[in-house]
Amino acid sequence: MNSLFLQLSNEPSLYDAPLTYLILAITVYTSYRYMENSDEKRQMLFNAAAIDQYNQWYRFFSHGLIHKDWMHLGFNCFVLYMFGGQLEIAFKSTYYFGPLMGPILYLTLYLSGLVMSSVYSFYKHRHDSSYNALGASGAVSSIVFATILLHPTGEIGIIFIPIGIPSFIFGALYLAYSAYKSKQANDNVGHDAHYWGSVWGFIFPIIFKPLLFLAFIDQIKWFVSGIF
Repeated sequence: MNSLFLQLSNEPSLYDAPLTYLILAITVYTSYRYMENSDEKRQMLFNAAAIDQYNQWYRFFSHGLIHKDWMHLGFNCFVLYMFGGQLEIAFKSTYYFGPLMGPILYLTLYLSGLVMSSVYSFYKHRHDSSYNALGASGAVSSIVFATILLHPTGEIGIIFIPIGIPSFIFGALYLAYSAYKSKQANDNVGHDAHYWGSVWGFIFPIIFKPLLFLAFIDQIKWFVSGIF
């Protein structure tokens, strides 16, 4: 992800959010191991043509385990740490999915976010062997937007802007920005993955608990009524 933001909340501990720490550990290890360009790294990239022609479906997952450079890795890990831990804790609460289903759904959200964020790019680039993508941004976007669904009126702080932005407003702006940059296609950033990963992260919890969408709307109504 390339916008700079963080959720203003208490930092999660290893005890509270073990899956988040596990994902972080695996991602840091594999990214470090394959940071330099190599044949092994190229085999892990999201290359739609290779998937289409050679049925290398594992690339839908493996590309999330590697990163371009330390800045790319560091930013994704930072955002996952700030949002993922809080979301994992929320999912485990009895108010949402409970201590048994919560961790399963959290892990499923992350893994499915890797896939769903790349489906559009797969069909868009499946005949372009030169197209490659890497990084966990799609899955991280899913985590961020699942958090926005649960806490739409929570503040998100953007670096260099001194005030917090309600998360539902940030989410709308982020989707609009990602869609705009995707159409421009004038940089080397996976805006399609950011967009569709975000959409998936919002939809995924609703699939298992549809009332979350009504609660999302109610929280926004309460927030707007408080202003006016």
